[in-house]
Amino acid sequence: MSLKISAKTEYACIAIMELAIHKNSAEPVRIRNIAERHSVPPRFLVQILLQLKSADIVESTRGATGGYRLKKQPEEVTLGQVMNIIDAPINNGKRMLNQTNGESEAVITLSNIWDAAEKCRQDFLNNITFADLIKHAHESNQ
Repeated sequence: MSLKISAKTEYACIAIMELAIHKNSAEPVRIRNIAERHSVPPRFLVQILLQLKSADIVESTRGATGGYRLKKQPEEVTLGQVMNIIDAPINNGKRMLNQTNGESEAVITLSNIWDAAEKCRQDFLNNITFADLIKHAHESNQ
């Protein structure tokens, strides 16, 4: 069983990695550059970056030389944060198991296990920063 990641979340993480890589660049990163380099639909990327801007993760510069920058240091932004901004957890992690018939022992047990698994997943993703991802990417390419 693998972790299911939406295309929107994957594109958001790719965009943040690009912005993190160019954090100290004099020029902001253009949407077109991210889109072309990673085969991401530019219109989709605009929506994603606006969502990340609303969450105070990125900032934008308008104009001919405009683009986006990571607002925080790559060490301060985690994979879990970005994933939760883009794909907010449904029902705050609560499942709708057996709502009409009350909760049986099996439903309660499974619900507790699902909650524990989700907490482990969140803890794991919240401990991976974009600085870690960049480091891992560089090590993988050597």
